[in-house]
Amino acid sequence: MAGLFDQQADIYLDARPTYPLQWYSMLAARTLHRSLAWDVGTGNGQAAIGVAEHYEQVIGTDVSEAQLQHAIPHPKVKCLYTPLSISDEELLSSIGGENSVDLITVAQAVHWFDLPKFYSLVTRLLRKPGGIVAVWCYNNIAVNPTFDPVMKRFHDTTLPDWNPNIQYVFDGYKTLLFHLKVVGGSEGQPLALDIPKKLSFEGFLRMLRSWPAVVTAKNQGVDLLFENVVKELETAWGRSNLVRSVAYKAFMLAGKVKL
Repeated sequence: MAGLFDQQADIYLDARPTYPLQWYSMLAARTLHRSLAWDVGTGNGQAAIGVAEHYEQVIGTDVSEAQLQHAIPHPKVKCLYTPLSISDEELLSSIGGENSVDLITVAQAVHWFDLPKFYSLVTRLLRKPGGIVAVWCYNNIAVNPTFDPVMKRFHDTTLPDWNPNIQYVFDGYKTLLFHLKVVGGSEGQPLALDIPKKLSFEGFLRMLRSWPAVVTAKNQGVDLLFENVVKELETAWGRSNLVRSVAYKAFMLAGKVKL
């Protein structure tokens, strides 16, 4: 999947919502120490910067060099390129070693991971006791009763072009394997969260163009956002320069290592 995110790196930063600050406060309150955090699949570093408000150092890692090139600089955040070929021991060493990390976050990415490998690393890296891991994502955008059905029709046209792992997102992480003791949400029932945002229609289109399914289809010569589709979405939105208050429908699981 890294190649797809390389292609959309330039629009990914602008198109995505900003996670609410209270999420980071909530997670920080659950950890006993605030020395080191690891943001996995950090991309442009959005979540890492939020975490850095509460922790002394944050290490953000990603398998996409192109995404990291768009990372927002922050004095407490160190971004590392971690190709799929990196060994577990190299990764452990580059982050801080066993029993060293107070918080591990994964925003909009854990569904792409090799989950058994990831949980093995989490078990070794998290500080015990007191370390927390949190994974979150969003799978829908609520605008209004006029726009939402039109959006659903477009979304349905993208389904054949998604990687199968996206089903975890469509399910709201209810079916995601979570090999940890849940402390936020419950097994099969993640915390339901909203991400409020002021969004223009052009910003909304940039988000759609960053979808992996839309990129995949375009690489195969199919433009899912052809003129008539864009026009239908724009009409339902209201007008192209109209800024609306929307809500991204998000969900989160948080847990700690079982002792």
